[in-house]
Amino acid sequence: MIEKIITKSGELFLNLGFKSVTMDDIARELAISKKTLYKYFSNKAMLVDASTETIQESIDATIKLIKSNGYNAIEEEFAIKAIFKEMFKNAKDSPMYQLKKYYPEIYTKLMQREVCMFRDCNKDNVEKGIAEGLYRDDLEISLIGNFYFTLVFGVYDTDLYTRDMQELVKIEYKVLEYHIRAIATKKGLEELEKQLKINNQNLN
Repeated sequence: MIEKIITKSGELFLNLGFKSVTMDDIARELAISKKTLYKYFSNKAMLVDASTETIQESIDATIKLIKSNGYNAIEEEFAIKAIFKEMFKNAKDSPMYQLKKYYPEIYTKLMQREVCMFRDCNKDNVEKGIAEGLYRDDLEISLIGNFYFTLVFGVYDTDLYTRDMQELVKIEYKVLEYHIRAIATKKGLEELEKQLKINNQNLN
């Protein structure tokens, strides 16, 4: 029952927002009483914490699977980005914005995990791209990772952009393109154009 509650809550939080979804909503979606829900989670914050951790673990597992599929470095980046596009396909507003605003401690804990995962993932990708001749071999890998991290998460940490999730997903693809253009070789740029063509067909 706990896993079922966490899974359904995670879906609702991502699609409707961490603030918008109430314990009543969750109980109704699961066809259980609120008393039963509180038996497992004494407050909403506990449920938000558990669901974000489960979502993060699911993302980590999916990324590991993608990395084992034999994609080249640029294909891999677009495949990983597609995970988030799929995850937020029904979301209207940015769940990250709501999480930061209403559950700052949980947001901070999530971001600490995200930073570690992101940096490891980016380091592996850049090293792979260099070996494949897709990225330049004169890159300062840790600095490139910091640049990219700042760009990606800065989209959600500023008032410069919309909070409409579908628009933010498109912006994230622009950030990815910007990142790859900055580090790619001629061969890498050719692969980037190929991936952009495929992706633009799906986005528009």
